[in-house]
Amino acid sequence: MTETQPTLWIRHPLACSDDAAAGGVVVQGQRIIEALPAGRRPAGRVDEVFDASAHVLLPGLVNTHHHFYQTLTRAYSPALDKPLFPWLTTLYDVWANLDEAQLALASELAMVELLMSGCTTVADHHYVFSGALTHAIDIQVETARRLGVRATLTRGSMSLGRDDGGLPPQSVVQDDTTILDDSQRLIDRYHECGEGAMIRLALAPCSPFSVSRELMEATARLAEANDVRLHTHLAETEDETAFCRRQFGMRPLDYLETCGWLSDRTWLAHGIHFDDDEIARLGSAGTGIAHCPSSNMVLGSGLCRTLELEAAGAPVGLAVDGSASNDHSNLAEEMRQALLLGRLRYSPETVSHRTVIRWATQGSARCLGRADIGGLAPGQQADLALFRLDEARFSGAENPLAALLLCGAHRADRVMVAGRWRVTEGMPCDVDLEALMARHDAAARRLRNAL
Repeated sequence: MTETQPTLWIRHPLACSDDAAAGGVVVQGQRIIEALPAGRRPAGRVDEVFDASAHVLLPGLVNTHHHFYQTLTRAYSPALDKPLFPWLTTLYDVWANLDEAQLALASELAMVELLMSGCTTVADHHYVFSGALTHAIDIQVETARRLGVRATLTRGSMSLGRDDGGLPPQSVVQDDTTILDDSQRLIDRYHECGEGAMIRLALAPCSPFSVSRELMEATARLAEANDVRLHTHLAETEDETAFCRRQFGMRPLDYLETCGWLSDRTWLAHGIHFDDDEIARLGSAGTGIAHCPSSNMVLGSGLCRTLELEAAGAPVGLAVDGSASNDHSNLAEEMRQALLLGRLRYSPETVSHRTVIRWATQGSARCLGRADIGGLAPGQQADLALFRLDEARFSGAENPLAALLLCGAHRADRVMVAGRWRVTEGMPCDVDLEALMARHDAAARRLRNAL
């Protein structure tokens, strides 16, 4: 006889993003089995209770785009105050010296930082592969499993170096066969299908101007054959649009479509410079957009047309982007940035705190092709973020849910992934944070000194 798993009632939160769960949720195993309106008690047996009366309850936040390795080059003086292309060419020579030990520390720090901000599902876009760094995704899988975080890890690629008219040095580009063979190896070894998957793989050429057309097309075919998702940077800057017009004789989205990428299998990072027709096409295809407000502001890239994209049918999710253009990995803080930037482009009446919370949860989950995360409904994964409002920044706040964004929440008190607490009292479980930061900082110095 199979023993029934114990149940946990997250009881009577101070506030909740879903009114249907205002009385809390009941967790059994890795799933939510009951969501309770205010004043209701669980229908079944409860084995344990967590008093959430001092906490704001959200579904676990979902990050849709990151570059973990960039935590090693935050606030790097030679790259400051530059737009995207000069910023990239400055940093590529640093990143070309990455090794596996450095990447392991960068990935762990980024995932821990995300977890502490209430993020339960991370997505990383790693595309820097050199002689000293050939098993980057394997390292990230191992780290995610050890931390217990849910992850979509993308096998990125660059095949056009400076000798071919691209931006990166030749030492970090690979040939198409190497890229495709390793992509298939990673899918076969690590990709998990179905509800509750902890590790999923996606395929992610860095950008249309960093790989060949042949690789873009072959990657789309490989993704379809293996039923995995596709990801890349697109329409981030006007420079990119001009480059695509010169190189391909068309705009970035037109080029993407000719390569077989315009579909609901794809989600795109940034997606800023789309015209009305392109937004309609993205919506019809169901192609997702990873909105990166802080990075877009730091690099001066532009304002994403989030509301138009969402209205057209394109899923809109939220992302911190790389820590060299943000320069943090904090999704709670990114929600506030998205709110403020959204109101700058639109108006306070059209971009509310609930809009942004939706992007960071349900919208992000849709970008990653997942219906089992991003909400608090029965049957969904028990991925939860609980925030306390006991800092000076929240004092006097009347609306606890709005206060998370307007007053600037930056650290969750409790984070649960798949029914297990991964952050308690604001600190990651089973991680010596001070020691990790010391090792990470030493790795960053070593990388900078390698030039």
